[in-house]
Amino acid sequence: MNDLNDDQKRALSAFRKRIKINQREDDSQVTRGHLTGQPTKVTAIRPPPGFPATVWEELKLAGYLKDDGGGFYILVPGKG
Repeated sequence: MNDLNDDQKRALSAFRKRIKINQREDDSQVTRGHLTGQPTKVTAIRPPPGFPATVWEELKLAGYLKDDGGGFYILVPGKG
């Protein structure tokens, strides 16, 4: 992560937080509790607002995010 500038670091941090929130919301659904053992289905999200599209493109080109289409991105395992 040393190769990222401050804006990219803040954007990546916001992305991680947002995906965790979405995963927890998905896990807390009445039909899908922690007791079922089913992993969360949330793997891709739209980037959080407050950052220009160029930041997300730069993170994608740096290998931290993967474009999932339709404006959704996936956090690359082991990189982000």
